Amino acid sequence: MTNLEIINSFLNYLKVEKRYSSHTVVSYKNDLIQFNLYLSNFYSGIKFSAVEMLHIRSYMVNLIESNLAKSSVARKISTIKSIYKFLKKEKIVLSSPVQLIETPKIDSRLPTFLKEEEIVNLFQEFEFEDSFKGFRDKIMLYLLYQSGIRLSELIGLKEKDIRNSELKVLGKRNKERIIPLSKKTNMFLDQYLELKKEFFPKSNSFFVTDKGNKLYEKFVYRKVNYYLSMVSSKQKKSPHILRHSFATHMLNNGADLNAIKEILGHESLSATQIYTHNTFKKLKTIHKQSHPRG
Repeated sequence: MTNLEIINSFLNYLKVEKRYSSHTVVSYKNDLIQFNLYLSNFYSGIKFSAVEMLHIRSYMVNLIESNLAKSSVARKISTIKSIYKFLKKEKIVLSSPVQLIETPKIDSRLPTFLKEEEIVNLFQEFEFEDSFKGFRDKIMLYLLYQSGIRLSELIGLKEKDIRNSELKVLGKRNKERIIPLSKKTNMFLDQYLELKKEFFPKSNSFFVTDKGNKLYEKFVYRKVNYYLSMVSSKQKKSPHILRHSFATHMLNNGADLNAIKEILGHESLSATQIYTHNTFKKLKTIHKQSHPRG
């Protein structure tokens, strides 16, 4: 098999068996095409089955010298590790040349989140446009914050996914999870659906664009960025900041870490524990301000 045939076979495996999203598969594809191009330019198109550790090290040095971010280098090497696991599984290679490669250590970054008073200002003080578009925008942002769902999960919501104060979400790798909704959230969603039926009765998507079409990423990004700019001076104003805010505020108010893990759809608790750093930071600040010997 040629390297390109192996890449296509691996991508098909990710799509069909691992059920990765199309966005993730494209990311793997781009990384592997770049790696194969490097092998072609510097090592006469050596086959994946003949690649050794020195080739991988050389590639990693090349990435670092091109001033690529450590996180990007780590991701690209991780992609190569994944395809060699696949090649071992398919018995195309006996061992992985990437197995002992250490990727650059990535500086841990704490998630950015809004202050609770900024959230209050967004939903209680800011005046959304008195129209379908204005109400849709408010409910869209409200649900992102109240449920902590991802952008892709918001876009994929259907009307049938909300029943009996529960939200059914199709998350990463097509894993379903159920998120409980408060009475207030459920009431807002019902009001929105009634309004949507007046304007776009034929649409099955829960949230729609101004023309009644299915949402797309840039549309949501643009809306979230605009409204968060009204209440916050933070540089990052992506939909994900509302997910971070949800998790951080839940922890700050005493929610169980495992419960937050389930709601967010994290596979492991370690992914959720990053939010505890923000909680500890707040506790230290409160302690310093209130303790007599702080």
